[in-house]
Amino acid sequence: MELTHIIAFNLTLLAAIASPGPAMLVSIKASLTGGFRQGVITGAGLGLMAAVWTSLALLGLGGLLALFPWAYLAMKIAGAIYLIWIAVGMWRTARAPLATTNAQVAGRQAFVTGLSVNLANPKSVLFASAVLLVIFPQDISLSEKAFVVANHLAVELICYTGFALLLSTAPARDGYLRLKPIFDRIAAAVLGALGLRLLLDRS
Repeated sequence: MELTHIIAFNLTLLAAIASPGPAMLVSIKASLTGGFRQGVITGAGLGLMAAVWTSLALLGLGGLLALFPWAYLAMKIAGAIYLIWIAVGMWRTARAPLATTNAQVAGRQAFVTGLSVNLANPKSVLFASAVLLVIFPQDISLSEKAFVVANHLAVELICYTGFALLLSTAPARDGYLRLKPIFDRIAAAVLGALGLRLLLDRS
């Protein structure tokens, strides 16, 4: 494994993180509603699960799911239902004021939400498998695989911390509060559409 492999992998990761999707929406909302701390904790949950998918891909889970399509289908259906459930809840509470919760409870909920959102997308392991197959040589050692996973987690944490830093400012939060019903319903529609797409996608 060479430095060029890691650079190519990181560039691919940055493009994936920046693309509109459930993880990005949840990260944005957490930072706008709960501030920097909640945004970082949500990002930690998102990043940890993304790194777990990469580690599973390196261990061959992508190939295993290809051999047992029923397992992939079950994971995909469960993930789609979870995303739709989040979307429905977000839509229903779009006009409700922000709830105040205990900081420790809010932090725990933020981490679990981040973890669950990336867990809800089993396509992540297939994406990771494809990316890893294209970028890295097939004979990388166990220590190199561990480095790839640690690198992935570091990139995710840096990105989501940056998002939280930008979005947890007073102007960003005030703007969100003014447009909360619109933002929440747009986010709910996007999450719901992503959930339906995952549910109906035959690949």
